[in-house]
Amino acid sequence: MTSDQPEGVRLQKVLAQAGVASRRASEDLIARGRVSVDGSVVRELGRRVDPDTAVIHVDGLRVILRDDQVYFALNKPRGVHSTMDDDQGRPCVGDYVRDRRERLFHVGRLDAETEGLLLLTNDGDLAHRLMHPSFHVPKTYLAEVEGTVPRGLGKRLREGVKLEDGPARADEFRVKDVRPGRTLVEIVLHEGRKHIVRRLLAEVGHPVRKLVRTAVGDVQLANTKPGALRPLNRKEIGALYRAVDL
Repeated sequence: MTSDQPEGVRLQKVLAQAGVASRRASEDLIARGRVSVDGSVVRELGRRVDPDTAVIHVDGLRVILRDDQVYFALNKPRGVHSTMDDDQGRPCVGDYVRDRRERLFHVGRLDAETEGLLLLTNDGDLAHRLMHPSFHVPKTYLAEVEGTVPRGLGKRLREGVKLEDGPARADEFRVKDVRPGRTLVEIVLHEGRKHIVRRLLAEVGHPVRKLVRTAVGDVQLANTKPGALRPLNRKEIGALYRAVDL
């Protein structure tokens, strides 16, 4: 049972300030049992909470209360290195956030030749969990590979392929398009070993020509242009928290 915080802030005001809904609409969410605080459903409109310590969910999605924590999606262009600074002067991720006042860091890495979705945040706890293999957060890629993919390759990839540093397997695999001498495939994995997608596809005889990461968990690259940085919305942030049990 969640205890009331006499010196806290009314729950509906906290939800409104977090951008969940207007105060009146937030009261309706509470009355309908769609809001939980510290794991317990709250229906009392007078409930007060401490915004600095309360863990609040609406419809199962975590509500971010701290306004000093930021979350971005970057469409990393090809040729850009996944570092915040490069001592050789090469293009890097840090170039895209030089004007931000927060100290941001990237969640995981994409090799220089791989394009697509890279998450940036100053939320260390979430970033650590997203990168930890035990939480099995899926990453989705589009890969243009050499040759025509044979029937049954998806089954082989899902069952697992031996690499020099241990077996690897795809969670999902599908063919998206076939053209002379090349095939466009979508592959989903939850692990993040170095060059894992390229090594896995090369091992089965289909070296990668072009690779784009299109999603991390439920966060999609969508129409974000190369080099563009966009803030994640509340639903996306909540989905990332849910994926790592926060």
